Amino acid sequence: MFADWTTLLLGGLTGLVFGFLLQKGKVTRYETIVGQFLLRDFTVLKVMLTAVAVGAVGIYGMLQLGMIDTLHIKAAHVVANLAGGLIFGVGMAVLGYCPGTGVAAIGDGAKDAVPGVLGMLVGAAIFAEASPWISRVVQPIGSLGKVSFADLTGLSVWVFVAALLLGTAVMVLIFRRRSESATTG
Repeated sequence: MFADWTTLLLGGLTGLVFGFLLQKGKVTRYETIVGQFLLRDFTVLKVMLTAVAVGAVGIYGMLQLGMIDTLHIKAAHVVANLAGGLIFGVGMAVLGYCPGTGVAAIGDGAKDAVPGVLGMLVGAAIFAEASPWISRVVQPIGSLGKVSFADLTGLSVWVFVAALLLGTAVMVLIFRRRSESATTG
């Protein structure tokens, strides 16, 4: 039922480092996340884009170097993914935290995150119970299978990784300039 102790320990350590970095990046603070929704503070977007870009380089770099055998790409179920994204977005807008930042916010002393994290656990249990029905009824609607942009276009995955890095760098520079002009002007 559970993974081996080494995997669990590495997962726990990775989670601690992730939570520490979220706290240091100030994305465990309610004001920062609400500021993102109000388009006043782009800290969350900068952190997330940077994490995705660094993760893409790391994962595909390890694959290229043979450090990992293969990627376990999840199937794209368009309707199910949209529904899940909607539920996630509404929950984040109502609570002011996503699941990761909610747990890290509790570690940062934010008591207002506790009901949301408890709700997340209840939602996860409900999803686990409903998962067979979702797999049978909802996921087949608009299912594209296990595809990636590289598969769909025939281009190297590194083209997309480079575009992601460039787009992230441009966005971070734009947000930084906006922030600097807002504080000086």
